[in-house]
Amino acid sequence: MPRILVTGGAGYIGSHTSRHLIEAGHEVVVIDDLSAGHRRAVPPTATLVEQSLADGDGLHRVFDEHRPDAIIHFAARIEAGLSMTDPRAFYQNNIVNALNLADAAVAHGNTPLVFSSSAAVYGEPPVNPINEDTPKQPTNVYGETKLAYERVLASYDRAYGLRSISLRYFNACGASPDGANGPDHRTKTLLITRAMLNVLGQADVIQVFGTDYPTPDGTAIRDYIHVEDLAAAHVLALDALFGGAATTAYNVGVGRGFSVREVLDAVERVTGRPLNRVLAPRRAGDPSALVADAGRIADELGWKAVYPDLDQIVETAWRWHSTHPDGFGD
Repeated sequence: MPRILVTGGAGYIGSHTSRHLIEAGHEVVVIDDLSAGHRRAVPPTATLVEQSLADGDGLHRVFDEHRPDAIIHFAARIEAGLSMTDPRAFYQNNIVNALNLADAAVAHGNTPLVFSSSAAVYGEPPVNPINEDTPKQPTNVYGETKLAYERVLASYDRAYGLRSISLRYFNACGASPDGANGPDHRTKTLLITRAMLNVLGQADVIQVFGTDYPTPDGTAIRDYIHVEDLAAAHVLALDALFGGAATTAYNVGVGRGFSVREVLDAVERVTGRPLNRVLAPRRAGDPSALVADAGRIADELGWKAVYPDLDQIVETAWRWHSTHPDGFGD
């Protein structure tokens, strides 16, 4: 049974992917410092190691003890807006700490790695949809760190033979269909999560950041990809590496964009409750539109979105938030 080390596996996407890995017959070892993750999100049959990637020596001990056959790397700071006001935290966590992981992977037999990257590497693209060859010009520090680590991995392959696949996914959203797992970011940055908090009376307003973008309704457009579809993409990428795939990168998105207003309208439709919307200025570094061309991962790995419909995505999120108004409660 292959053993997979999942960094950040107590987080939103990491915990969903850990469940998918277990269902696919893998053994999972989660490493997470629980600064943003949740112990209760980790599947019960997974092993949890509570540790930061900043501890390079500790990482080597984890590799020595558990001897993973592959790595899926999620652990990172993710708040694009905060990256512009606290860049050091993002460079430290997303690059410096992650170098410890790459070094450990090389030292322990070039353990192949799937990297949780982001569409933020593209910045403000000249055209949409975006394919993998679109110029990479990040507009925020978060995107810069994701692109920098992709380049680290490419150079580690050239120099040391460490193979990796980077998944550039777009806006993660939704929850497990059974309502048992969903987003519980303490910083509450996800649009649908923030809207749900307003619906549940846990936030007085839902802010709409920017209404003067060059889009049909003036609000930013994003490609919303369900967390279950993202998890499935990671398992397929892992299978490709086990099959000898070379280092590469794939977009993961549904190929259709929705504006902030359209998403909030969907939340009102699904929940049957009005939102208290407040218009606010744009956030620094937010592109006007990001929509994926995911043809490459479909053609090469056979991936296809199971949840392309916005209302369907919001329904799974509402099932989670309405039954877990305090998230994991930890």
